[in-house]
Amino acid sequence: MSKGKDAKPHIGIFGRRNYGKSSLINTLANQDIAIVSNIAGTTTDPVRKSMEIAELGPVILVDTAGIDDDSVLGTERIKRSLQQISQIDLAILVIVNYLFASYEEDLVELFRKQEVPYLIVQNKTDLFPIDKDKANALSARLQVPIIHFSCNHPQNVSMLHQELNKLMPRNALHFTSIIGDLIKKDDVVLLVTPIDSEAPVGRMILPQVQLIRDVLDNHAVVVTLRETELEAYLKVMHPKPVLVITDSQAFEFVNSIVPPEIPLTGFSVVLARQKGEFEAYLKGTPKLAELKDGDRVLTLESCTHHVSCDDIGQIKIPKWIDKFTGKKLVYEMVSGLEQIKRPITEYAIVIQCGGCVITQKQVKNRLRPAIEAGVPVTNYGLAIAFLHGIFERATAPFKSKDL
Repeated sequence: MSKGKDAKPHIGIFGRRNYGKSSLINTLANQDIAIVSNIAGTTTDPVRKSMEIAELGPVILVDTAGIDDDSVLGTERIKRSLQQISQIDLAILVIVNYLFASYEEDLVELFRKQEVPYLIVQNKTDLFPIDKDKANALSARLQVPIIHFSCNHPQNVSMLHQELNKLMPRNALHFTSIIGDLIKKDDVVLLVTPIDSEAPVGRMILPQVQLIRDVLDNHAVVVTLRETELEAYLKVMHPKPVLVITDSQAFEFVNSIVPPEIPLTGFSVVLARQKGEFEAYLKGTPKLAELKDGDRVLTLESCTHHVSCDDIGQIKIPKWIDKFTGKKLVYEMVSGLEQIKRPITEYAIVIQCGGCVITQKQVKNRLRPAIEAGVPVTNYGLAIAFLHGIFERATAPFKSKDL
């Protein structure tokens, strides 16, 4: 499971085998959630546990395999462990007896590259004597705190909690309102939510739920209906909505019904703005019109799900792009937070999903290689709006706020 399945702040635990990483997680969680053994390499795939930490609140602790794993599957285990760095908000680097060599230096370099704050836990102090001079020298060189710790005598748990709270990025702790700057108290927001084969039986999809809660949190009024009831309801609705938000797949139909004086956008568009890289999307989306025969189009789907005939990323968007461009294109999709197999420069454009189940940090890290390489990026909602000729209308509500 990736962080995308849970948007709480993630804290990754890294270090060599048998350094007590799993024991540290169990101590922090105050329960046995990670397997502890004297056998090196007990932890293989990353293990996650949701828990509460004083002052931080709910977080996810991620236990990783040892970075010195030289077993047959060690290379793959280390690869999976290192992949977690782009998905976490804060790291704990566990060391023993002040050993800090190439394994640790490489990790620190990756933390810095991915802009992940970290601290060092000098573990097993019940077995190895504390050397404050070594600790101070290492802390001064790396400019990070070092906590002396023993899982057998965990007197320093509160100190570790305090340091984690100091280092945790504030944007990882606080939810940013999706449309709070666009609405005010008592405004009416109309959500148009089609129900198709992609919709889960008996419940709403996550973006719809998130928008309902966001409107309510801003003390405004939310009205939700299907597109089949939209036209009749608009005729009698009073007061008129200050904003209409619909599923991207219904853009064309809803656009034909909602009067031009009422702002209209999509769930995927507002989430794109909340999660970051919105300006890159605005710049990259029109590049869809410049695609040529043989170009590769990469779609990034943040969650994994069963593919149906109505699948937006694998079926509908490629069909719409083909119709719009008239070109013969090659489509590839990467689901979850798996690694992209090809060099990013081999793609003509990258299309990110709405990102409802991942964090701003993950979206930025996911798109960073493309943006740095000059590869255009867009997202589902903006791409669909552009392909149906309503890009300007779908983005108009935000341009005065952001640009």
